[in-house]
Amino acid sequence: MYGPVLWRFGRAMDPWPEIQRLQQEMNRIFSSASQPYGHEFPAINAWAGEEGMVVTAELPGADPEKLDISVVGDSLTISGNREAEALKAGESYHRQERSCGRFTRTIQLPFHVDAAKVAATYERGILNVVLPRSEAEKPKKISIKS
Repeated sequence: MYGPVLWRFGRAMDPWPEIQRLQQEMNRIFSSASQPYGHEFPAINAWAGEEGMVVTAELPGADPEKLDISVVGDSLTISGNREAEALKAGESYHRQERSCGRFTRTIQLPFHVDAAKVAATYERGILNVVLPRSEAEKPKKISIKS
């Protein structure tokens, strides 16, 4: 046997299979560390203030006419379809990381919104949704009488 040999319980033990198993486990753990939020699509950012909330979603290649945005209570749902890019004759993918097909993303909002006043714009692949807080949910200033 070549390489170091360890003696354990009176038997020779080769450490390399255990080292390889440990290396594979470390690779598995750290490969997911670069993607802390998983693979949810679309990726979103959300900001909240006293007047309402703004949600932006990355949707490159999506047709804004085919996007569906709905608000029910305190949930925002963005759904749609992103078509696959057509390849020319004789072409094949070398690498394909952008997914295509139907998608749905629902996020819980920290308050109820006024659904009648929700506004959305789409520019350069970014969907921007403005969600005004409903009047009943807005903080009220209470004056103290003396």
